[in-house]
Amino acid sequence: MKIFDAHCHIYPAKIAQKAAAATAKFYDNLGETYDGTAQTLFSVSDGITMHLVQSVATSPAQVRSINAFIAKEVAEYPDRLYGFGTLHPDSPDICGDVEDLIRLGLHGVKLHPDIQRFALDDKKTFAMCEACEGRLPMLLHTGDKRYSFSNPEQLLPLLKQFPNLTVIGAHFGGWSVWQEATRQLAGRFENFYVDTSSSLFAINRAQARAIIDAYGADRVLFGTDYPMWNPQKELEKFRALEHENEADILWNNAAKLFDLK
Repeated sequence: MKIFDAHCHIYPAKIAQKAAAATAKFYDNLGETYDGTAQTLFSVSDGITMHLVQSVATSPAQVRSINAFIAKEVAEYPDRLYGFGTLHPDSPDICGDVEDLIRLGLHGVKLHPDIQRFALDDKKTFAMCEACEGRLPMLLHTGDKRYSFSNPEQLLPLLKQFPNLTVIGAHFGGWSVWQEATRQLAGRFENFYVDTSSSLFAINRAQARAIIDAYGADRVLFGTDYPMWNPQKELEKFRALEHENEADILWNNAAKLFDLK
């Protein structure tokens, strides 16, 4: 069976350990924390066919260099990596950043409101959505009780205003607020998907299956959130759910959404 991991972060080797450690610290040292290189990703991913890889810009100046790095890694491992770029809400040329991202051959955009310090329902977010609508899907970090940037209800106006923007809500649509996210988002938007990343450690089998069924198994992508978690172990956790639509979540949904062969 082919398996697509829809949520991984990778970094250049010279900063990978530091970047991965900073992310781990942001999340109070959850998970195992690997060094964040593609090479280490491959070493802990037996059985996984392809990974969606991305990184997040914490300043406008980082956007194009990060996107160039992701494109370079994908070019080196085209059968293993599928690249998303990033944007920053304070960039003076968001449309130009999008054009550059597309020119590099990247397939979507990853944003992290809590780390990048912007709200999902802010006008700056809408400017990025407008630049991507109908062109690039958007993977959004969603949910965190500690912050007021990415709560599930803040997604509602975005999803309504941009019906032709495909949005993937990471962490079952709301990290640490899984039930609230499901209540507010499940079954309401044709353009909304979720991934399983950084969730299966915290919710039990019955809860995870209920969330999948609420969204619809055709709206769920498997994701691991490497380097915070070991992809092989995340795959084991997912398979322990014994969901009847396992093959769709592990590959078919991503293949359809991203036109994978």
